[in-house]
Amino acid sequence: MKMRVHSSCSAAFSARCSRQVAPRAASAQAPPAVQVDDFDFQKYVMATAEKVNVALDAAVPMAYPETVHESIRYSLLAGGKRVRPMLCLASCDMLGGEESVAMPSACAMEMIHTMSLIHDDMPCMDNDSLRRGQPTNHVKYGDDIALLAGDALLAYSFEHIARETKATPEQIVRVIAEVGRAVGSIGLVGGQVVDIKSEGKKVPLETLEWIHVHKTAVLLEASVVTGAIVAGASDDDVERVRQYGRNIGLCFQVVDDILDVTQSSETLGKTAGKDLDSEKSTYPALLGLDESRKIAQRLNEEAKALLEPFDAEKRAPLVGLADYIYSRTN
Repeated sequence: MKMRVHSSCSAAFSARCSRQVAPRAASAQAPPAVQVDDFDFQKYVMATAEKVNVALDAAVPMAYPETVHESIRYSLLAGGKRVRPMLCLASCDMLGGEESVAMPSACAMEMIHTMSLIHDDMPCMDNDSLRRGQPTNHVKYGDDIALLAGDALLAYSFEHIARETKATPEQIVRVIAEVGRAVGSIGLVGGQVVDIKSEGKKVPLETLEWIHVHKTAVLLEASVVTGAIVAGASDDDVERVRQYGRNIGLCFQVVDDILDVTQSSETLGKTAGKDLDSEKSTYPALLGLDESRKIAQRLNEEAKALLEPFDAEKRAPLVGLADYIYSRTN
């Protein structure tokens, strides 16, 4: 499957990001479409996911105590799209780095993402029984082991970065700080807290965006940023891919909200309609499906516009991932 990569300019959402990067080449009109004839996105995804799966399998082998390691591997190796590792690796490659240097961070992103899914599915949170088409971790192993498996994955993600990354000490410290910020109380944890406290309430759009940015987008943002850091990218380029990650991260969650009310559990691989049943704040609930789809499209276009200064061939995987996130059905 050959891929045509399109770019279009918009800056409405980027202006709301915490850090701004001035465009390198401003234009009043959208640039012409860029065609990358030799880029096969499907092949790229399959090959990269396989490399990530091999690295994850090696990173967390079976060990004593077996129960918690079985629990960890059950969720970590259960498939999934591997979007976050791909973003990390693609960002590193686009900015001139080596895949092997970014792979520990890529694996760490998936470990943290898996931790968040294990914890999010638990009875004290979303109380879900289905994830990636199979029983959730706490259903199979019990609440106690699932909780500890998630904790172990979070701790191991930092250990893995520190021990396995073949980069400068400064780069490794920057990556660890970036990941810590993304996960903590002003990142994933903070977004989850506000999400929980907003259940059953009609929150303003600004609060809903804050929830989605911090609950979901920050980890996709951290994925591309860590890849850029270990590639030795300039501060301007790091901030440019940060904004790209923020846009696609928010787009990911908007699309997730849409899919929750438009797709079946069989298609999603998880329980459909959970947001509605829990009276969660979502874009469709606040703005309706049509407006939610428009927002997702705008975020996708703005994300791709941020990549325009980079080489067309090198940016093709990140453009493809942005389009995949926007158009996915599960």
